[in-house]
Amino acid sequence: MIVYKILFWLSLFIIAYSYIGYGILLYILVGIKKLLRKFPNPSNPTYEPHVSLVVAAYNEEEFIHIKIENTLALDYPKEKLQVIFITDGSSDATPRLIRDSPFELLHQPERKGKVAAMNRAIGYVKSPIVVFCDANTLLNRECIKELVKHYTDPKVGAVAGEKKVLAGEDARAAGAGEGIYWKYESFLKKLDSQFYSVVGAAGELFSVRTHLFERAQEDTIIEDFVQSLKVCLKGYVVRYEPAAYAMESGSVSMRDEQKRKVRICAGAFQAMGMLRELFNIFKYPVLSFQFISHRILRWTLCPLCLVILLIANIALVLAGAGWLYAVCLGLQALFYLLAVTGWLYANRNIKLKLLYIPYYFLFMNLSVFMGFSRFIQKRQTVLWEKAARQKTA
Repeated sequence: MIVYKILFWLSLFIIAYSYIGYGILLYILVGIKKLLRKFPNPSNPTYEPHVSLVVAAYNEEEFIHIKIENTLALDYPKEKLQVIFITDGSSDATPRLIRDSPFELLHQPERKGKVAAMNRAIGYVKSPIVVFCDANTLLNRECIKELVKHYTDPKVGAVAGEKKVLAGEDARAAGAGEGIYWKYESFLKKLDSQFYSVVGAAGELFSVRTHLFERAQEDTIIEDFVQSLKVCLKGYVVRYEPAAYAMESGSVSMRDEQKRKVRICAGAFQAMGMLRELFNIFKYPVLSFQFISHRILRWTLCPLCLVILLIANIALVLAGAGWLYAVCLGLQALFYLLAVTGWLYANRNIKLKLLYIPYYFLFMNLSVFMGFSRFIQKRQTVLWEKAARQKTA
């Protein structure tokens, strides 16, 4: 029985720490840091260097005219902003529509994936700072200004913007669950940045000093995550700027969201190998602490601990370990019942947002197992099938 108790409490601790405890601990550490080190913010809101905006687009003819209008509306000196759209492999009207715009177009018929496109585009960048964003996202007007103000600090090698998932009143579970997840992720990124550095940027909006950009292997699945942490390995930090944000609609269905999530999870296992230096807590004590606490536990131990927690809990109840374990098993059963109910309601498009949290939580952890399977079998290609998104007004 003692073995089951150890497994139960250890699994519960890892899950609780990863999803709740780390955020609480980080909040406390940031508060202590602010009390001990009252330095002024080195960012300068009037700083306006030359910037290159690189937009990767693949078969986006239905949305690209909106993206072009959004890019034209950016509040940044036009003479200091180079805009490059790269449409490699697009077989629809996307290249033609961009060609009719005032922006630079890079296009070749062969499709090699987003990483290859970014590697190719960097050769045309003429500015000291490059901003990457996706073609299916919309940027706020002040986005560029808010990102570049941090580069007056020489320690800053990259700046990550915020990802906002647009989910209206009629949002399905995919969009609503994704939106809740990204709100919590944004909160953690803000704390990570204040404590030391963001550990992984989202490719929807990410900027970097051009000379620090590292051409990634063309089979890299989550290049934005790897690229941002490679900057940290070079001795710089990645800042988070919530006032610069990229907006995109949520996935149309959980099936479409699953494609995206499983791909990210498969890429996570690949990234761990590429960034294995970050497991050296003696060389990178603070960064390793953040990397393992915020990312690695969720991608490795947490999904496994959910299974162990349930099995150990059942074994303890059957062995008559006491009322506490019976209550815990009841709570676990209730949680999974709510998650399954959320799945059933979502399939019927019945709106009950309270169920989206357990549903999306279980969905994310199941995606880790599926992503690991795909990674082991080497079935995840960089030429991913993009998820269908909800239409926004």
